[in-house]
Amino acid sequence: MTTLSPETLVTLDGITDHQHLWTSRIASVLGNPLGSSALDYAVAHHLLEGAEHAARAQNTDLLDWYRKTTTRNLLYLSVDPHVLLSPRPMDLLRSEISETAYYLISPDTSPAEPESQALVRDALASATEHGFGTLLAQHAPVICLLNRRRLDETFHSWALTRLPGTVFTDYTAHPEVLARDLIHEAAHNWLNDALAAQEVRLPDDVTFFSPWRGMPRPLYGFLHACWAFSLTVLYTRQVRRSATGAVASFLDAHLHEQEGQFASARDLLAEALSYVSAYALRDRISRAVEKAFEAA
Repeated sequence: MTTLSPETLVTLDGITDHQHLWTSRIASVLGNPLGSSALDYAVAHHLLEGAEHAARAQNTDLLDWYRKTTTRNLLYLSVDPHVLLSPRPMDLLRSEISETAYYLISPDTSPAEPESQALVRDALASATEHGFGTLLAQHAPVICLLNRRRLDETFHSWALTRLPGTVFTDYTAHPEVLARDLIHEAAHNWLNDALAAQEVRLPDDVTFFSPWRGMPRPLYGFLHACWAFSLTVLYTRQVRRSATGAVASFLDAHLHEQEGQFASARDLLAEALSYVSAYALRDRISRAVEKAFEAA
């Protein structure tokens, strides 16, 4: 069996075509000349969601802004090749269908502080050095920094299916930790796109015990956890070699914790993957988990 690098693990036929198709559809709905990059794909969903909000509020000026804005108009928010957002807690939104907070690019969006920009650049450089640059460029082109934390505090990060390509995350002053969490959330975005591109339909009524949550979870959530934590373990194992001090201890604790989680999940994976109809996707997840189990 050929060993897969991180870059190869996240290369899967159809994902780019899927992104291009949805960007084109949104551009057609908005009447907006969007491009075809991964950043355009992520920005398009912000524009569509924002336009829907503006239309419901009957705010014609805001609706006009969302219909005319393109990625080129947002270069002032760029930490190339990403858009960096750093909203205030009061600017976060919640929808009627989800309690998960999110943020939309708007005319009031301001550039992140230089310190945050430098942190993100260092995190992206670390991820790229260890083979995860493509993953973040394609599946985390919009980064939303939330609350600054200490290493001994609880971190929160998430991605939303209706804002693919955007990741929301707390952060510390350490780029290695930010890179780990960006990779985790980008992995969720990747898997959502991969399932859609490979036309995989997962049953809603099948559950597996998730050691990460300590409870049964739907198949969809179980596979997401296996995939996303696999990639973070692979990154953490590599970056730990050069880490020192408090960050080294933090990364060691993460790897130790994941060792137990994967030991529990590994025995269930084959059955869980039997519901994934696309061989290429089954293969990617299976091999990522095997590599993570060896690494943890």
